[in-house]
Amino acid sequence: MHRTAWARRLAVLATLVGLVCTTGCATIVIGRPSSVQPSPDNVPAGEVEIVGATDDPVDELARNALADLQAFWSSTFPDVFGQQFQPLSGGYYSVDPGDVNPQEYPGGVVGCGARPLEAENNAFYCQAPNTAHSDAITYDRAFLGELAGDFGRFIPALVMAHEFGHAVQARVGAPQSSIATETQADCYAGSWTRWVAEGNAGHSRLRTPELDELLRGYLQLRDPVGTGTAAQSAHGSYFDRVSAFQEGFDDGAPACRDHFGPDRVFTQGRFTTDKDFARRGDAPYGELWTIVEQSLPTVWDQAFRDIFSKDFAHPSIQRYPGDAPDCAGDPDRELVFCGDEQLVGIDERKLARPAYKNIGDFAVATAVSIPYSLSVRDQLGLSTDDGDAVQSAVCLTGWYAAKVFKGEAGTISVSPGDVDESVQFLLTYGNDPEVLPDADLSGFQLVDLFRNGFLRGLESCQVQQ
Repeated sequence: MHRTAWARRLAVLATLVGLVCTTGCATIVIGRPSSVQPSPDNVPAGEVEIVGATDDPVDELARNALADLQAFWSSTFPDVFGQQFQPLSGGYYSVDPGDVNPQEYPGGVVGCGARPLEAENNAFYCQAPNTAHSDAITYDRAFLGELAGDFGRFIPALVMAHEFGHAVQARVGAPQSSIATETQADCYAGSWTRWVAEGNAGHSRLRTPELDELLRGYLQLRDPVGTGTAAQSAHGSYFDRVSAFQEGFDDGAPACRDHFGPDRVFTQGRFTTDKDFARRGDAPYGELWTIVEQSLPTVWDQAFRDIFSKDFAHPSIQRYPGDAPDCAGDPDRELVFCGDEQLVGIDERKLARPAYKNIGDFAVATAVSIPYSLSVRDQLGLSTDDGDAVQSAVCLTGWYAAKVFKGEAGTISVSPGDVDESVQFLLTYGNDPEVLPDADLSGFQLVDLFRNGFLRGLESCQVQQ
């Protein structure tokens, strides 16, 4: 995030339209409690053959997921695309690049004639007409095992779901750009994941708390910050990929089919200056506060004038080094809104500086925006101290981020990776009651609220009168 001498509008393709999910979707309770779901049965190896597979747990998870993906798309495909789903004809291939025996693979190759070592640190679907083993999925089981160790046992299944999404595209067509193609596959993966989470799968299980781990895992799967949307193999920013996954999860495969055209918004972007590249898009800490203190009043002044037809009284923003202001009622609170004083506060030692250091500058802007949004609700005569207020404030923070992203915050604009930092902040700090009391929401739900505000605007944030 940075401040310029002139207002700059970033490249925004258009506003994503047609979403049917409202703020309430973020609080849906999915599936049955894990304690009452039947234990899944593993798929026998002969039922889903994976060439090169061993008794490695990753191969077992992948085999279970592939069987369930076949079942899901066999059922879903006719309703969404009006035709039967044709199973993959080229097979599945498991590789451990550190221990490859070419004799295990027909002709010594894997999907589409690739050499086994080409799968290192990767998983891919490929379709190449007139090529051996076309219409196939290949994966590095050692790499997926590392991801599972860091981000939960469902990650290998998620990777299979993404690659299966490409198989869906091979049958019905894919978007024109790489970034739209990859995020649409994330969306298809999200639609299947919802089906699993609701207890419909025969061999895969996902507990609701594991959704937070999945979103954290996507951080490792994003493009390097500063990659442009037009890059030949662009997959999307953290926000782009998480947003696509949640869209499929919330709205199902029809949304994935319909919402990935040339007008879709992507937050990924290239660094435009050497200074921005050197700082990875982060403003110096002191300058950050000037940016926050300018952008929030600018955005809300305009909204109150144009939408609510009233004046907006700017709350003061206080940084405190430890104990919260007395008006907070709890000295340990790290984010504060005091209505009588119209004061927004943040604990600089426990929250602001760590978030800046470990995540980035827009994580701090996201943090301050949440209690600032409570001031917005207060001035609109709405509650500020209950769960609905916190949900609304997180959604309004997404709307604020979108305004900055579009260049509609005066001279303030985002840098590549800034919106990703909002997602990271919510997943890292959102479950801390000293940061977001009264929320009682998972990180997944908080990110979904932010996403709705970013993409759908104020109408999804429970403030329209």
